[in-house]
Parts: sequence; structure tokens; C-alpha cells
Amino acid sequence: MSARDPIAHVRAETCFVDDIPEPQGTLYAAVFGSPVAHGVVCVLDANAATAAPGVAAVFTAGDIPGENQVGSMVADQPLLAADRVRYVGQPLAIVVADTPTRAHQALENITLTIDKRPAVFDPRQAAENGDLIGLPRTIAMGNVDAAWSQCATIVSGRVDSGGQEHLYLETQAALAIPRPCDSMHIFSATQSPSSVQRTVARVLACPMHAIEVEVQRVGGAFGGKEDQATTWAALAALAAHRLQRPVKLVLDRHADMQMTGKRHPYTSDYRLGLDADGRFLAFQATYYQNAGAVADLSTAVLERSLFHATNSYAIANVRVTGMCCRTHLPPFTAFRGFGAPQAMVVIEAAIVAAAETLNVPAWTLQQKNLLHGGDAFPFGMRMQGDTPQRSFDAAVSRFHVRSRLADIERRNAASTFVKRGLAVMPVCFGIAFTTTMLNQAGALVHVFVDGSVSVSTAAVEIGQGVATKLRRMVATALGIDPTRIRIENTSTARVANMSPTAASSAADLNGAAVRLACGTLLQRLKTVAAGIQGVPAGQVTIRDGRVWIDDAPSPLVWDALVQAAHRQRVDLSAHAFYATPKLHYDRQREKGRPFAYHVCGTAVVEARLDALRGTASIESVEIVHDAGRSLDPLVDRGQVEGAVVQGIGWTILEELMVDPDGRLLTDTLSTYKVPDLDFSPTTIEVVFLDDTADPGAVMASKAVGEPPLMYGIGAYFAIRAAIRAVRDVPAERIRLPLTHARILQLLEGE
Repeated sequence: MSARDPIAHVRAETCFVDDIPEPQGTLYAAVFGSPVAHGVVCVLDANAATAAPGVAAVFTAGDIPGENQVGSMVADQPLLAADRVRYVGQPLAIVVADTPTRAHQALENITLTIDKRPAVFDPRQAAENGDLIGLPRTIAMGNVDAAWSQCATIVSGRVDSGGQEHLYLETQAALAIPRPCDSMHIFSATQSPSSVQRTVARVLACPMHAIEVEVQRVGGAFGGKEDQATTWAALAALAAHRLQRPVKLVLDRHADMQMTGKRHPYTSDYRLGLDADGRFLAFQATYYQNAGAVADLSTAVLERSLFHATNSYAIANVRVTGMCCRTHLPPFTAFRGFGAPQAMVVIEAAIVAAAETLNVPAWTLQQKNLLHGGDAFPFGMRMQGDTPQRSFDAAVSRFHVRSRLADIERRNAASTFVKRGLAVMPVCFGIAFTTTMLNQAGALVHVFVDGSVSVSTAAVEIGQGVATKLRRMVATALGIDPTRIRIENTSTARVANMSPTAASSAADLNGAAVRLACGTLLQRLKTVAAGIQGVPAGQVTIRDGRVWIDDAPSPLVWDALVQAAHRQRVDLSAHAFYATPKLHYDRQREKGRPFAYHVCGTAVVEARLDALRGTASIESVEIVHDAGRSLDPLVDRGQVEGAVVQGIGWTILEELMVDPDGRLLTDTLSTYKVPDLDFSPTTIEVVFLDDTADPGAVMASKAVGEPPLMYGIGAYFAIRAAIRAVRDVPAERIRLPLTHARILQLLEGE
């Protein structure tokens, strides 16, 4: 991964899967998906497609040499449907031809007869039918039932949150190239190279060592390529294996939007109880997660929802229950935030309902109930540090929440049609894979005799800047200039058994492994330097590309030291392995320590409403965020800003619409609206909280990819506050996204 990547991006010179030079004889694949949401396959006739011009073959489930199974957590997802289809777009066949156009044209020649069956799209109905993936899960603390009698105020309600299209710039893509000795090289746009490797090996009935998966970079993912990229790589690999020719499969935007899963929609019920002083005594919630037709990562997403049910608040009595509800929609999957936004919006809705009942500002209830160091989460872990209160107090003070609310009240009273609203949104987000096994990483570091350095890890560069951070870590550890360091493409041939680049953990896990490998190399080189300089190794350091003895520079520079080590037959390569310590979780007891640390922060969001037209905009988002000791403030600031806009898009703009037959209606960029420059807040200010180092973060630099998305939840409540300046709206029913059409409905009293 070149340090010039940002420049190459701007010049459109960056190479993604579809840009890789194609080997001679490459064929192109197109996928035939189910036209119905649920049914039994009666006839699938591909003879006419096979005979179409340029078509090399059409493959169906019967052509799979190994297991027809790509489910990662639950074995419930066939690569190609055979007897039954469970969602519109489910792959049934793959057409391979000499051009992409001919492959897609041949899809029209496939004849399919299906006996349609009733389909369910509502997770509450699925739960009522008992159609769940796994058992319901409940996390509890204290005695909720006994606490209700002690509450002075109790509010209850329902929150419905919609899905969200990932809309990565690079669509799902893979290039599979057969190699000698029944092996295969796959270029995949995936966050999970080892998952692709493992699944393709299972589908092709071959050992994993026969499959090399390489990722040069991914053109955006946001979780949409953590699990779902595997299917498309496996289909390309199946065709390449059967034909012994390279096969490329790249979904066009329309097919990608139709056939892939998105953020999970939730429908949830809550109940919150407070004492006479506004302290939270009890919280209860039930989350009905729309998982789609197969498990995918839904059970893990639901688990994180339960872990983040109380967000930044200390509540003594909690009981939260989640259900993965199987419906006849494409399998919903990982998305930035991974279940936390769907839970956090519920507790925030409950707080707003309580504030309106008590006629007090919501931020005062939030502030009164923030977590303190040592407070317990419902899952047994305790809060470390004081960043929830520090970030909240800093935001309220720095961004003048009290005076701005008073000013907004005056301006609203003086304006008939233009109203403003303000909301405060605290966030407390756990960092680690909640599946403990995944919290591991390996790294391989080579120092070449010219002094340049090659680094291989499991981290996939998706535009989040992980390569930049890894390069900075290596440069700091070895005491050399970052320009000497190359971060290699991610390959299963160099690093085995990779965890996905997900959960905001790539820099933490891979960075820790890299630093361990660099530490081994550094010790070897310091020993060589000590011998050359005639001093104990403890007096040697390397910085600025030179050997230092105590605090004095020596004549020995990095290049000469490396060459001397090579002449002395010192190993200049090191592999290291890192497993995050102290993590554990007992799913029988629903207690443990699933996170290495928490990232906290607070956003102040101001909205402007045109009550005549029913339109709203977000004027400003001002944030105090805990990034630890940032390795690259520019990268971290970009991540915060991008996540905020994406979160706002989820809460007030992006709406997935499905017709009564389960077909996605918002399947183009003309029907599915996403944030653009005009939509984005006029002002986004990010202030990093000082002195928040955490021993669980590599080099004290905290994860930044996912937590800021939740600040966008404040946009919903800011607009809602502005609407309440026009007319009262019920707090017991919250529905996201708050689109302009829905704003008009609320203004009209619907």
C-alpha cells in the first residue's frame, strides 16, 4: 500500500478489483437471482442460456463439487439455491461468457418456474410465527420488576429504525485465477480474506492452502463486505474451477443494491422508570431485529445491540431482550456501528419521552445519569475512566448548550415558519470483536538489506487510513522515516487465519502485532549495534534513522546497521502474534468483559426546520470526541466527519422501500437518497478530548471508525425538537428515518 494512495485516489489512478489487468482468456460472470421472495423451485432451465452467443457455461447448485454452503455463523445459506428460494435476488445460477454484456444478456434466456409461497417481511410477525434465528437473548442486571414500584415517572413506547444501503463506491467484485496443482488465486473486494479462503475451499472441496485470497484495497465497505463479499468470490471461484479459466464477477450498481443485504431494520419496545430526582431506576427493552432470510452476521449484530442498550448511562436495573427474526428479504448484515445505533436510538427516545413528560430539557436527564468510572454495564463489565462525563460536560460548556437553547426558544417564538431545534447526543461504544476468538492478529515484517521495510498484516485498507496508521507505528517502533516502509497488499499466503477488518479493531489488533514484530527486530539490531559500538545493548536506541548511544548520536546510520546485521547472519524478518488480553464472555450467564475499552464522546446537533415546506437541515454538529492519543489527527478527524454524515443519513434521509412482493423499490441512486454536500451539515466541528490514554489501545490511540456514527442520532431529535415548536408530537412512537415526507405528516398532526 503506497504512501501515495491519497494522490492516486484523487487522480483516479488507484487499482481496484475491476482495474486489475485481466489474464488472457478471462471470462465474465453474471448472476441469475430469484424473482420472488419465497417459493419452491419447480423448473430451472438454462439450456437456451448455455447456447447463447459467447456463453461458456451456466452453473447451478448441482455443479458445486463441495458443500453448497456459505453461511459463516449458521449453515443456512446455500451458495446457489436449489429447491427453495427465500428472497428476491437470491442466486440460482451463474452465467459465464466471453464479455460482460453477453453474460448479462444470457440471463434473459433462463427459464424459471416457481411455486410461490407466502412471504413475511415484518420481524414482529416472524417472531409471532416463531421464525427466529437462534434463541432470544436477554441481558439483565438488578431487579427490574421490583424497581417499577419505586419509580416516580414511567414512560414507554416503540421505536422503528430502518435499514441503510452501504453504497460503497466499489461494488461487490472478485477475480478468480486458476493456478497449477489445483490451486487458485482470488482477488476479492472483501473485509474478510480468510473467510473467503475458508468458504471457497469448502465449496470447491479443497484444502485452504490451495486458495490464496489477495486484497489490494477495497473501495469502501462499511461492513457490507465483511461477510457478503464471500458469496461473489465463491461464485467466481466455482466457475474458474470448473472451466479452468480466469473468471471475473463484478456486480453493477443495480444488481448490488438488489441482491445484497444492508443495515438491519429494528422495531423495539421500551419502558424507562425514573425517581423523583430524575435518576434512571429501571430500563426494559425488546428488540425485534429483521435479520432477513439467512443468519449472515445477525446474531452477532444483535449481541452488540444488547451490549449497547444503555449507551452512556448508569442504570441499576436493566432487562433487554433481542430476537433475530427471519424474514423473506435479502440477509441484512454488518454496517458501521454493528447493531449499536439501533439500540442507542431506543434509550435516547426513552429519555426524550421522559423529558417531555417532566417538562425538563432532555440534556439535563442525560447529564444526571451518565456513567462514572466503576459503574457496571448490564453485561458485567465496568466503566473505566471518566470520559462519558468529561466529554459531555466539555460539549455543554464549549458549545454553550444552555444559552443556545434559550436563544432558540426566543427565535422560535419570533418566527412563524422557521424553527430550530437542538439535541445533545452522548456515545459510549465498546471496542473489540464481541466474539472473543476474533480478537487476534498476526504480522510479518521484513527488513531488506537496503534498509527498506515490508509489512504484511491482516488489515485491509478500505479508505479508513489503516495503512497510514500502521506505517506510522512501524516508523515509530524502528526509529526510521515512514517513506522507507511499504504496507503490503493483504494476502492469506503471507498472514494466515485473519480476523476481518471490522469492529474498529484493525489498527488495534494488527498494530499491536506489528509492534511486537518490530520489537523483535529492534532487539536484534540493537545487539548488533552494541557490538559495533562496544557498548551494552541497553544504551542503544534507534531514532531518526541513526543509532544513538544514550543521548548522543553515533556515526552508525540505519542502512549501515542493517547491512552489518545481514553480514553477521542476523535474521531480518520477524513474525509476531497478538491476542487482546483479558477478554472473556459467558453467553450462558450473559456476563463478562467483551471489550478492551470504550470510546466516548458527545455531540451537540442543531437543526433548522422550514415548517411551511416541511423540510429540515442540520445546521451544525459540534463534537467532543475521545480519540486517545491520535496517531494521525487528520485521518481521525476525517473518520469522525464521515461517520457523522453517514449517521445523519440513516436517521433523517435514507429510506429503504420494498413492495408487497419483497422487491426493493429504492434500488437506484435516483430512488435511494444518500447524503451529498448540499445535505451535509453547514458546520462540523470536532474537538479531541485530552489525556484519555487507555492501555487497551495500541500506542494509546483509540479506535475511531464506528463510534462517531452514533452522533448522527442527535439529528433526529434536533429536528423533532424543532417540529415541537410548531405542534406537539407524540413521544411514544418514534420512526426513523425522519424524511421530509414524514416531517410533513408530523406537522399535519398525523
